Amino acid sequence: MNRCVQEPLIFAKNGERNMSDDIMAEAMELFRSGDLKGAVENLDGKLRSNRDNAILQHTYAEFANMLNMEEQEDVVPGTKIMMSYKKAMELDEENDEYIADFASFALECRRVPQAVKEFQRYSHRLEMADIPTDDVLYMAARNIVDTIEVIDPEKANPMVQPWVKQALVWAVGGLGYTPEEAAKLLTSDD
Repeated sequence: MNRCVQEPLIFAKNGERNMSDDIMAEAMELFRSGDLKGAVENLDGKLRSNRDNAILQHTYAEFANMLNMEEQEDVVPGTKIMMSYKKAMELDEENDEYIADFASFALECRRVPQAVKEFQRYSHRLEMADIPTDDVLYMAARNIVDTIEVIDPEKANPMVQPWVKQALVWAVGGLGYTPEEAAKLLTSDD
């Protein structure tokens, strides 16, 4: 799975420059110039004195994950990346992007139960906002099924059945159907 990372939005809600702009400026410049490793190292150094900055935690996790994918090895330990994602979510509980990114990372690490749990939390937040299934959940459905194919190609383990069912709900939701509508359509003779 190859996820692209956009530069984080680091402006305050009222449009004024945020303290995060200054903290992350050097790392963002390194990132823009193609020095991903330098950007990760810069952010890691900034985290030592700015642990309570959600944007910094999230950006570090995203960039470190990108670096590991680029190098095809764990330059940054996965547990450290996971802790940064968790810290960002803890610091900014209202940020749905943090939940979705953490869930995607958990899935990349083949932590399917944790990934499904976080995607369910993301889905619940969408429901509360009266938003139907979005592209994040639609892609999560595909990635969950792909991961299960690797772990249990026969899908014989009863533990994977709820994950497959959840993925199917999100997949048909992403196509604009409820599970009931999809079942009716698939079982009709037309």
